[in-house]
Amino acid sequence: MLLFVALLAGLGIWQVQRFGWKSDLIARVEARLAAPVVKAPAPPDWPALNAQADEYRRVTLTGSYLRGADVLVKAVTEYGAGYWVMSPLQMPEGWIVWINRGFVPQDRSTASDRPLPSGQQQITGLLRMSQSGGAFLRSNDPANDRWYSRDIQALALSRDLDKTAPYFIDVARNDQNELPISGLTVVKFRNTHLGYALTWFALAAGLATAGLRTRSVS
Repeated sequence: MLLFVALLAGLGIWQVQRFGWKSDLIARVEARLAAPVVKAPAPPDWPALNAQADEYRRVTLTGSYLRGADVLVKAVTEYGAGYWVMSPLQMPEGWIVWINRGFVPQDRSTASDRPLPSGQQQITGLLRMSQSGGAFLRSNDPANDRWYSRDIQALALSRDLDKTAPYFIDVARNDQNELPISGLTVVKFRNTHLGYALTWFALAAGLATAGLRTRSVS
């Protein structure tokens, strides 16, 4: 019984730690969303980038889209099932950033449904770190061009692109009623860990109390 009490208490402590981590994450993301837009990190800045310090920063950059290199990544949004449209944007200096131009439904995913703008484009959006591997129970299949996560390194390799940034950018919402639908990044995080912690602590306390009563009766 002591072992089970200790286990339940340990789960409660773990949830308290998770609560602190999630609260810090929410505070950091909210601060970045409220901060001024900055230039997207250039190659000299790439080695120092990490999710904890940089993800969800508002950034801007200017470049030209590379034609014939779009990738469709499976997605489910408030608009239903479909794809994220990932397009490589080349800077005047030659380096490349993958841009998530937005969402298209499954039945509107042809090239004509997601026209690629020509010429120099100024892009503003949220910096996101690469999502390697795939989705739950679904691995990316570059050989057949089936994608379930935005794995930047694998996307670049599949399109034979060099000097590609280790992040991508989710384009900010635009007011135009056209595809792809941008600005769908989820930046709200549930933080129910404190409730779970209280539940585990209550179970531990209840089990300990029951044990003490059983011992006193015997």
